[in-house]
Amino acid sequence: MTRPTPETLAHSVRRARPASEPASDADHAHTPRNGAAPAAPAVRQPESAQVSGAGSLVRSLEALGVDVVFGIPGGAILPAYDPLYDSTVRHILVRHEQGAGHAATGYAQATGKVGVCIATSGPGATNLVTPIADAYMDSVPMVAITGQVARPSIGTDAFQEADIQGITLPITKHNFLVQTAEEIPQVLAEAFHLASTGRPGPVLVDIPKDVLQAPTTFAWPPTLDLPGYRPTLHPHGKQIREAARLMTSARRPVLYVGGGVLKAGATEGLRRLAELTGIPVVTTLMALGAFPDSHRQHLGMPGMHGTVAAVYGLQKADLIVALGARFDDRVTGKLDSFAPDATVVHADIDPAEIGKNRHADVPIVGDARHVIDELIAAVTTEQAARPAAELGDWWTQLGDLRKRYPLGYEEPADGTLSPQYVIKRLGEMAGPDTIFVAGVGQHQMWASQFISYEKPYTWLNSGGLGTMGYAVPAAMGAKVGKPDTVVWAVDGDGCFQMTNQELATCALEGIPVKIAVINNGNLGMVRQWQTLFYGERYSNTELGTHKHRIPDFVKLAEALGCVGLRCENAADVDKTIEAAMAINDAPVVIDFVVGKDAMVWPMVAAGTSNDEIMFARGVRPAFDEDEL
Repeated sequence: MTRPTPETLAHSVRRARPASEPASDADHAHTPRNGAAPAAPAVRQPESAQVSGAGSLVRSLEALGVDVVFGIPGGAILPAYDPLYDSTVRHILVRHEQGAGHAATGYAQATGKVGVCIATSGPGATNLVTPIADAYMDSVPMVAITGQVARPSIGTDAFQEADIQGITLPITKHNFLVQTAEEIPQVLAEAFHLASTGRPGPVLVDIPKDVLQAPTTFAWPPTLDLPGYRPTLHPHGKQIREAARLMTSARRPVLYVGGGVLKAGATEGLRRLAELTGIPVVTTLMALGAFPDSHRQHLGMPGMHGTVAAVYGLQKADLIVALGARFDDRVTGKLDSFAPDATVVHADIDPAEIGKNRHADVPIVGDARHVIDELIAAVTTEQAARPAAELGDWWTQLGDLRKRYPLGYEEPADGTLSPQYVIKRLGEMAGPDTIFVAGVGQHQMWASQFISYEKPYTWLNSGGLGTMGYAVPAAMGAKVGKPDTVVWAVDGDGCFQMTNQELATCALEGIPVKIAVINNGNLGMVRQWQTLFYGERYSNTELGTHKHRIPDFVKLAEALGCVGLRCENAADVDKTIEAAMAINDAPVVIDFVVGKDAMVWPMVAAGTSNDEIMFARGVRPAFDEDEL
């Protein structure tokens, strides 16, 4: 599956460009990230018309090629809903604003386009804070449009007033408070440009009610005026050459791949670079699918619940080439003990990430696709000039680790259903083209471990913020964006109860997502930590979904207009999944009742060194330090 074409604003807006600015960089910022030829823009021709501010907003969305928005009307935003009634833009009425935000995120992650959500002022806007923060942490292109009280009332503590611009300032790439109806087209165009270029991220547009009601002339295309915003796309040649020299001379190198590679549409180049150099590859939680799990050079996911080979590969490397990754704490463990002998090449489009957590010996600022393409050329030149270092011993050591410490699990001693088995069979039966969306917790880690991700953009999750309640609405958004693709949400019984009301939206809007609830009756990851670090004192982690069957997930699914199924033993897993797969005209929820004592392994405990990785409870990998 190739990466879908992102929104290409170069076709629909004019950008104010200083005479000294090279045209090539500005033009490249809008080319399809998968390298395909630009598609015909889904935008209107130049036009002008007398409309209200609300009409200008809706026409701007149409001109920007927006096909769907997720939202809930309310007093301050209500003027926008009248012209939306006649618009070509599809509006999906969610049941909670958090659902709108996560749906916009899921849509964006699955399609590469900008996701759009709409809410009213006050509590409507503040309910978007969590999904905005989630999108910010995971660099997702999203535009959140909120209504605001009328301008004369701003600052008076008016009914349903909240300073959403100030509230979201730390968690948005940029935000706007629109002052006049005339500026709506320009602000919308700038918001979409900012959200989708450079390092993607959420942008908030707050519009007072009187601005939406004011008469104005809608004119398109507008001129963008962003003089301080010029993302660096092409890396510096000297840095690329130095990185290539290190890559051909290192004896224990690792390619540390983050979600930025997916954002840049650079997965084909990554595979060419890996195979050209023979260097082992690790893919973070946000990068699963960027490099095929089955590839012989793939060591797996690094970090707190990564594979032993991936964790130790990074830890003992003499060279780490980080591509679109940010050295976050879940990967590095105790930072001052992370990869003590490694030289670091760090490439990222966001210069603020380079050196933020780990010193970069070779910093490279640039788009991952350009960085990788230029590394391929530079490494090829290096290899022609001198033989590359032999990696045979390194691969022997890593291969031994993979053989001795593979991902696996033990069947529950009490005969209950194994959650790992359920997720493994789901992945095998659904196939590599399926989009899997995970909530947060144990089920998220098992889904990252026991489903094989062979293709990019088939794994969506809340990585940076770790938002419980993400899965159901994000799956809804992904299915809207990719209606011909099967979308499975793997959720926990705790996460599921936070946002399952969006299944009513799915049922009414004809969005047939499939939900696998891994129901262990507890807040599983919290319970695991209580088991390991709090003397098995299970304070407030039992949910009652086992003991009391409250709620009964099958009945709840049916009440929300879905098909409800239940599976409680291994013998029924395959036929239950098959039954769900056969239903394509309604959402399906499967209540997989699993054992409560299963834990996620391997594990690096929070705040400890990666050297202290545990393969299983009480089992630390036997590792000969002298070998490395």
